[in-house]
This record gives sequence, C-alpha cells and structure tokens, in this order.
Amino acid sequence: MNSTILDSFGISDPGVLIIILFVLTIILLVLLIFLLIRYNQLNVSYQMFMKGKKAESLEEEIGALFNDISTLKSSTEKNRKDIKKIIENLSECYQRVGIVKYDAFKEMGGKLSFSIALLNDSATGFIINSIHSSEGCYVYTKEIVNGECAISLGDEEKKALTLALSAEPYVYD
Repeated sequence: MNSTILDSFGISDPGVLIIILFVLTIILLVLLIFLLIRYNQLNVSYQMFMKGKKAESLEEEIGALFNDISTLKSSTEKNRKDIKKIIENLSECYQRVGIVKYDAFKEMGGKLSFSIALLNDSATGFIINSIHSSEGCYVYTKEIVNGECAISLGDEEKKALTLALSAEPYVYD
C-alpha cells in the first residue's frame, strides 16, 4: 500500500506508523495516570484547606489571623519593656545575703544572736545585729555603702558582710 502522506514523512510501511502511535498512546496514558494521581493529592489538600469554611469567608479568616499576629507582636513588645523595667528594679532589691548565728554570751546557749547582711546589686544595704541576752534582745543596724561600713564592725558582722559580698547576685539575661 502506497501513500503519498506516509512517503513524505519517510515511512513506507503503515505498520511502523501503528507502532509509533501505540508507543505514543502508552506514553500519554502513563502521563494521564500520573496527572490524575497528582490531581487527587491536590484535591485532598484543597478539601482539607477549605473544610468548614466558605470560600467567601476565607479572606476574612486570613485577615483576622493577621490582626491576631499584630496584637501578639504589640503584646510581646509590651512584655519585653515590662521585663526590662522589672530587671532594672531588681538591681535595687536586696539579693545578696549573709547570715551568721552565734552565742553573744557564754551563759546563753543555742546561738540565739545573729548578724545578717542584706545587700543589693551594687553592694549597698545594711547589717542587722541582734544580740540576745538573759535580760532581753538588742537590735542594731549599720549602713553599708559599696561594700563598706563607716562604723567599725564586730567579728560576726564582718563575717556576715563577707558572706553577702561573696554571694553572686542574680545575672539577668
């Protein structure tokens, strides 16, 4: 069988044309199956995305989410400022403590007397010295400025001050 159309393509046998068309059909069928599988995956994702929402309200939902994000950002910034202020205030709080219990008099037992040093971050604060005797309890305070006292300190007060100065203040990140 002779055909001028087949001859113009350089194909003399119609069986070759049938084989080429068959191979092309198989390739197109494989491509079609691949595209159908991909379409089904996208359709499942789309259905999950649109589940419970109308397409018209989806834009409103996304807008509401952006508003929520803006609110969260401003709230986070306010919290950062508040935390910074709290940290600044904490440096003035008494955070270094040294305490020494002792017997002020030999006739008294149980270490009822004590010296306690309370210092802030800059080693400024005070020492409380409580002396317990059989006649009563006497309490004295001495001011500490930059880790030093203008009044002479007793041994227990010196120990309490040393303990407070050696205590590490809280480190703020």
